[in-house]
Amino acid sequence: MNTHKNPPGDFTPSIPAPDPDTKTPKFKLPPKSTDAHCHIFGPGDKYPFAPDRSYTPPDSGLDKFRALQAKLGLERAVIVNASCHGNDNTVCLDAIAASNGAYRAVANIDDTFTEKEIEELHIGGIRGCRFNFVKHLGGVPDRRVLQAVVDRIKNFGWSLDVHFDAIDLPEYAPMLAKLPVIYTIDHMGRVQASGGLDQKPFNCLINLIKDDERCWVKVCGSERVSTAGAPFHDAVPFARKICELAPDRIIWGTDWPHPNVKQMPNDGDLVDLIPLFAPEPELQQKLLVTNPGRLYFDEK
Repeated sequence: MNTHKNPPGDFTPSIPAPDPDTKTPKFKLPPKSTDAHCHIFGPGDKYPFAPDRSYTPPDSGLDKFRALQAKLGLERAVIVNASCHGNDNTVCLDAIAASNGAYRAVANIDDTFTEKEIEELHIGGIRGCRFNFVKHLGGVPDRRVLQAVVDRIKNFGWSLDVHFDAIDLPEYAPMLAKLPVIYTIDHMGRVQASGGLDQKPFNCLINLIKDDERCWVKVCGSERVSTAGAPFHDAVPFARKICELAPDRIIWGTDWPHPNVKQMPNDGDLVDLIPLFAPEPELQQKLLVTNPGRLYFDEK
């Protein structure tokens, strides 16, 4: 049930809350494991949602997120500012400030942000920005805006987080290949498991991974990739293939509190998928600790 009420006259669609009964995973995460893709929503009375948002999320604030991390055995996080908060990154900055160095974030910015403002975000713990290309979240960003932002963030060593519908990935692959910064592709490119490993969007993703050392992939979102439903095992072969190809350029996250999913997952189940596609302890260490440490926590 959504715990945030829209203001009178606001009919933006609400989305479901996450599963409140998080399972304790069977898989024990290594020390300093990082949830490298998660969100903080509100609470809306403290961190108002953007008036032009495409959905109204449930209040899923920092206290709930901390409880989730404790249950799962996660110690660090990279908060991705979701589109519902617009370009106001306060919710992320406040969470970072309260984390004693355990959190970083990916911001929403556009070409109105000056280098000075980006520097202030960097000082606050932001280490990347995100652009949504997904149609139900507002469609395609202006490429001139994207280029202007990339030109500014490269001076700070930020990465660019890109979120696509799988069917559109081949169209944008040439653009990605020309980027002068590291870019991370959300949710395994949102490929659909029913299309098989030889489908065009996944082949496109594989080629980017092979050909471009700046291409990183978030090996998460199994509930979005799966077409069979829980426990989402049909997403495992896709995750395994990515891990094999780019063990030093993969990261993982819960995507809590799971906005706009067809089937709400239990986060404990998502953690227990990790040893299925990354069974080797060395690979688990890279996926959960070393790689996010290098990309977001300024670790060598």
